Parts: sequence; C-alpha cells; structure tokens
Amino acid sequence: MYKQWCHKAFSRRGKEQNMNRHLECRRDDRGFTALETAIILMAFVVVASVFAFTMLSSGMSSTEQSKQAIAAGMEEVSGSMELRGSVIAAGSEDAVTSVTFCVANAAGGDPIDLTTGENNVLVIDYRTTATRTADVAWTVAWQGNNDGDSLLEDRELAEITVAVPAGSTLSANTEFVLEVRPEKGGVLEIERTTPAKIDAVMDLG
Repeated sequence: MYKQWCHKAFSRRGKEQNMNRHLECRRDDRGFTALETAIILMAFVVVASVFAFTMLSSGMSSTEQSKQAIAAGMEEVSGSMELRGSVIAAGSEDAVTSVTFCVANAAGGDPIDLTTGENNVLVIDYRTTATRTADVAWTVAWQGNNDGDSLLEDRELAEITVAVPAGSTLSANTEFVLEVRPEKGGVLEIERTTPAKIDAVMDLG
C-alpha cells in the first residue's frame, strides 16, 4: 500500500515537473518571438532611415543643380548686348566692303569688353550661304557718353565696323550673317540681305 502511494506521489510530481517545463518553454517561446519582432522593427527603421537619407540627398543635389542653372542663366542675361539703330553697309564696285552697326549694353548688364586688336575677346564671325570666316577684323568707335576705357557699360554706345573678309564677295541680293560673341553673355546675330543695287552707303534696316 505504501509502495502504491509512493508511486502515485512520484507520478504526480513528475507530471507537475513536466507541466512546469512546458510552461517555461512557452514563456521562452514568447520571449523569443518578442525579440524577433524587435529585430524586424529595427530593420524597418534602418531601411526607412537609409531611404529618407537618399531622398534628401537627391533633393539637395537637384536644388544645387537648379541654383547653378539659374546662376548661369542670370550671368548669360547680365552680359548681353543689344543692337541699336540700323545696320549700314558701305559698297564699292558692286560689292559690299564693310558693315557698321551700333550696340549697347542690355539694361543692368555687366560691362562688355570691346578691346580691339590681338587682345580682343569679342569675336565676330561672318558667313553667307557660300562661305564662312571666323574672327573677322573689326573696329570700334564710341558714340556720345564714354568714360575712356574699352568696356561697354550702361549709357554707352559703341559703333562697330566689320570689314568683309578678303576672298569673300558680298554682292547684290545676298543674305549674310554677323555673329557677335562677347566673352560673357548671349550671342548677338545680325542677319541681313544686301539690296538689289550696291551703293556707296546702304541702310539694311
């Protein structure tokens, strides 16, 4: 009888121990699941941070490029010259020998260097449908207000005379283009057509 009681007691104790182990395992499982969840959440946070940093970097890069484009555009506009008055051509023996026009600095623009000779930075190209000559010879004469230097500034007017390059005949009814390119700023294109009859002085408009 005592042996049976002891056997039941030990059996009961064994069941209780097994139950306790099972509960501990379940508690351990729950703890392990919480740790996995925390790791996943941390991974999401890290990925989101990297993505946000990438987007911010892209946005800053785009903003910087936009600023550079705006600055370049402002510099291009600020250095532009504009045509003032008519284009006058001088002719001799049924051909144009030179073309004269006046230019001024665009309102509020930066000074434009009109130094002539070997040190010139203003380049003028001449072309027709049959020929093209780069960096042709030109001279400048200042009209009205001028402070004595070679810079075209506000309220100044410069008269530029371009010689038709040697080897190129600019005869009647011929379309030609003068491309005036300053050191900085926009290019000024002067496109005209010679009249049907070449005179000593011709207003090309």
